[in-house]
Amino acid sequence: MTPKSKILHLTALTLATALYLAAATDVLAQSVRNCGPRDNVVERLANGYGETRQSIGLGANNAVIEVYASDDTGTWTITITSTNGVTCLIASGKSFETLAEALPAKGSDA
Repeated sequence: MTPKSKILHLTALTLATALYLAAATDVLAQSVRNCGPRDNVVERLANGYGETRQSIGLGANNAVIEVYASDDTGTWTITITSTNGVTCLIASGKSFETLAEALPAKGSDA
């Protein structure tokens, strides 16, 4: 993995973590249709939207946060899998792009 790719993944994971923290209480109250066994959710994202895992990280309470996206359709989905194996959809959208932005120089106000 290139340094630029690592930066992209770190940015995506930071966003996912922020969304997770903002919606942590809502995740527990999600309806059954937004959560399910991880294998079923991953299969649905792959078969229904052509999405594959782009990044992964560990969030609060050891929850696994993943970003799925499709280069063909441009769709993206952020999921959270709890320690009991239940995966919930947290956010999704369109126009996914892979970026390779450099970090600002040390000492800059960026």
